Order: sequence, then structure tokens, then C-alpha cells
Amino acid sequence: MKSLVTGAGGFIGGHLVAKLISDGHEVRAVDCKPLNEWYQIHEGAENIQGDCSLLETAREVASGMQHVYNLAADMGGMGFIENNKALCMLTVLTSTHMLMAARDAGAERFFYSSSACVYAADHQTSADVVALKEEDAYPAQPEDGYGWEKLFTERMCRHFQEDYGLQTRVARFHNVYGPEGTWEGGREKAPAALCRKFAMASLTGDLDLEIWGDGEQTRSFMYIDDCVRGILEIMNGDSSEPVNLGSAELVSINQMADLLEQISGTVVDRRYKLDAPQGVRGRNSDNTLFHSIYGWEPSISLHEGLERTYEWIQDQVKAQRA
Repeated sequence: MKSLVTGAGGFIGGHLVAKLISDGHEVRAVDCKPLNEWYQIHEGAENIQGDCSLLETAREVASGMQHVYNLAADMGGMGFIENNKALCMLTVLTSTHMLMAARDAGAERFFYSSSACVYAADHQTSADVVALKEEDAYPAQPEDGYGWEKLFTERMCRHFQEDYGLQTRVARFHNVYGPEGTWEGGREKAPAALCRKFAMASLTGDLDLEIWGDGEQTRSFMYIDDCVRGILEIMNGDSSEPVNLGSAELVSINQMADLLEQISGTVVDRRYKLDAPQGVRGRNSDNTLFHSIYGWEPSISLHEGLERTYEWIQDQVKAQRA
């Protein structure tokens, strides 16, 4: 299979490219970042720096491709999303142009990485949240900026299939984490940010650790290996409806900090920044539909995934301080 991955220099894209190559695919990997800023570069892929928000570039990279995985987006953790709404929405240029390019290239299938941020805020006001079902995205009230772009592109995928016959597949990611991803700089998500803070505390002995909010906000977090497996099963499956791709293991930020105290062997003094961006109060993935279609669900525990992630981030922090 000839497969294109956009956003290949990012966290999920880099892992997906590795898996596709190992499965014998001919992979074209594209990202707007310079190659030296990619998290992973795989020699077995055709690696291209290109801005897919430009229609000409989108058409160039989609040419001859059978499967298109569109993971390219301006995104990050809650701090980035809340402070860059217009930038997040400009990703609609990439989303639109990649759909047009895949259609014009005669691609067989198109995968779109949507987000749990499409869900209506009214369903996420309690830390003891009821897990989100796919139908909870409507009536629409997604995360401002980022979530609206994701929901709009979901609709485009649906109509490109209806009007042009392009087979589209949509996964709503729930907080993906793991090694080889963003861990500093403002775009990192909660697991990576906490791993970095615990690594710094362990290495420096400065036990003052800042947590955004009161720490009681809840989420589920999916390890990258489960995510990649899910992407491939959704892409190759028969269902074109948007589906949750996430862990159903609900934890608070304080509980995640408890796990990292065990993993790092470092007990910290927690300081809560109550005016920091926090997003919704609670969010979890209902995997009923996913399980009914694919016969499994993401199951790598947060403890196991955090152990691997913390070890990698600790190594990055050590190397940076060397």
C-alpha cells in the first residue's frame, strides 16, 4: 500500500509512520517543520518538508497515494488551545486541501484525526463525568477554536464521501501520550508536562511542583501504541462514522501526580495555579461503539504508559542539562 502521512514530524505521526513501514507500506511522510525538528525520521520513508495548508503542496504529496492519513494540525495542550484559537482554526486550510487533494488523486481512503474536543461542553461540567458517546457531539458546542475546526472537518469528511465517493474514516482522539512527543515549550499535554516537572524535581531536588487548576479535573489518557493500533483498524474497517479512540480509565490530575510520585520515587510539594487554563471539568471516552465494531479497546494502563513516558522524558531532561 502507498500511504501518505501528514503531520509525520509530530508525535502521533512519527509513531504511525514507523508502524506502516514495519507493516510493509511504501510511506511518504510530510510535515511543515524542517526535518531537523521532526520527532522521528524514518529512513524507510520518503520524508518531505511541505506545507499542506497550500493546495499545490497538498496535491503534490497526495499524488499516487492510496491511503491518506491526515494528522497535520496546529495544536497542543490546553494552554496552547485556549490562547491560540484563530491559529487552531486555520488548520481548516490543511484539512480542506488534503481532502481535495486525496479526492483528485483518486485515493482509496482518507483518515482524519479528530478530537474529543468536538464534544458539547454541557456534557463535561463535572469531574465525575459520564463517559462521552459519539452522539454527544450534537447539538454542537465544541471547544472554542480547536474543537470547532475538528467538528467542521468531520462534516467535510462525511460529505466528501457522500458527494465524491472518497472513503473517509474519522477517529476522535482522547489525550494521546507517550515517548517521542512534545514535552516542553507550551504545546505539551498534561502527562508530558507532569513527567517533565517530576523529572526536574528528581534531578534538582527542588520539590515545588505547579499543577494547573485544583488537580481534581478528570480525563482519560491513551498510550500511543493503543492509538496507532486503533488508527489502522479504523482506516481498514468498514465504518465511516466518527468513533471515539481513547482509554476509558478515568483519572484526576492529582491521581496522575500520585502515580508519578511512585514512578519517580519523588514526593513533591504541590502548588495549585487556579487561574491556569484547565479546559472542561471532566472528560472520558465511552468505548461501546468502538468495541462493538473492532472487538477490543485501548487497554494499556496509565501506570504502565507513564512509566515508559517518564523514562523517556527523564532522559531528555538529563540530556538538556548536560
